[in-house]
Amino acid sequence: MIVTTTNTLDTHEIKQYLGIVTSETIIGANLFKDIFAGIRNIVGGRSGSYEKVLREAKDIALKEMEDQAMRLEADAVIGVDLDYETVGSSAAC
Repeated sequence: MIVTTTNTLDTHEIKQYLGIVTSETIIGANLFKDIFAGIRNIVGGRSGSYEKVLREAKDIALKEMEDQAMRLEADAVIGVDLDYETVGSSAAC
């Protein structure tokens, strides 16, 4: 299964559009990750634990889109757009 963010494929001709596939993934983080990520925000650096959680969420979302596309008997998912949002009490500005 080809999955791409582009709207066309240079190596394949798009013969038919079968529909839209979507996916939403909500991943929660625990208290310790929140605390250590907050410290990283103050002193600088990357939060490996949050990066891992985001990577997992992305992988889940892409897999769900691939599964939907397979049920439509598609060969590819094109025009993929990944968005990340923060939800919860700390997300309010």
